[in-house]
Amino acid sequence: MKEFTRITFDPKVMGGKACIRGLRVTVGTVLGLMAAGHTDAEILAAYPYLEEPDLREALAYGAWLAGSTESPFVSS
Repeated sequence: MKEFTRITFDPKVMGGKACIRGLRVTVGTVLGLMAAGHTDAEILAAYPYLEEPDLREALAYGAWLAGSTESPFVSS
């Protein structure tokens, strides 16, 4: 597994979901905001305790995770 220094997993924080630096902000939240078209500046303004490298690592983690799983869909 690639090392992600800003992604944490703690069963006591957000049910163990992948979070940013132990904060109550999940990687899924960050990626969802990015996918919805929010800019880095908008995300950082909404979550002032996040840092730009947090956003980059969330994106890298999502890309790594997507590449490490197999799709359950089969095309005919």
